[in-house]
Amino acid sequence: GHKAYGVFVAPGTGYRNNNTNGIARGDQPEGMYAVFDGTHYNGGCCFDYGNAETNSRDNGNGTMEAIYFGNIKVWGYGTGNGPWVMADLENGLFSGVNPGYNAGNPTVSHRYLTAIVKGEPNHWSIRAGNAQSGNLSTYYNGARPNAAGYNPMKKEGAIILGIGGDNSNGSAGTFYEGVMTSGYPTDATENAVQA
Repeated sequence: GHKAYGVFVAPGTGYRNNNTNGIARGDQPEGMYAVFDGTHYNGGCCFDYGNAETNSRDNGNGTMEAIYFGNIKVWGYGTGNGPWVMADLENGLFSGVNPGYNAGNPTVSHRYLTAIVKGEPNHWSIRAGNAQSGNLSTYYNGARPNAAGYNPMKKEGAIILGIGGDNSNGSAGTFYEGVMTSGYPTDATENAVQA
């Protein structure tokens, strides 16, 4: 019964802060969650929330770690037609350990969607659920992607919303809330936030 206010991102817009502190760099552990509108998305690059390059350019594989939400299939995708919660790690949207298709990552479209990406040395995870009820599901939990340049990570510590790390701004989405943490959160901590 309460109003929920969000940031509506139309293609051509986005936000970033390249001068942060306390945000993970290099291969340091971090966690992030966001609540998105699971019905507002597109196939543009890239509706992200998370850690990105501090010079607003593509600095190579592993230079960012962000939550992606949408239905682009150029780099990675899951089951069904999307949208999917994936990780934007630069030069790749990953739905699991493999570049491209990962069967463990389902289409999700809750009106209010909890989306989680977290990473630490050679380990990362994707989790998601209905932000209004129920539990989180884990879509991936394992080693860094099976591709060159993602282990160790080279995170730079900027914060982006609604754009890619190189300011790619073709995406659409709605963001209601989000948190980025230093350190790798336990599933139990995330489950408590979800509850």
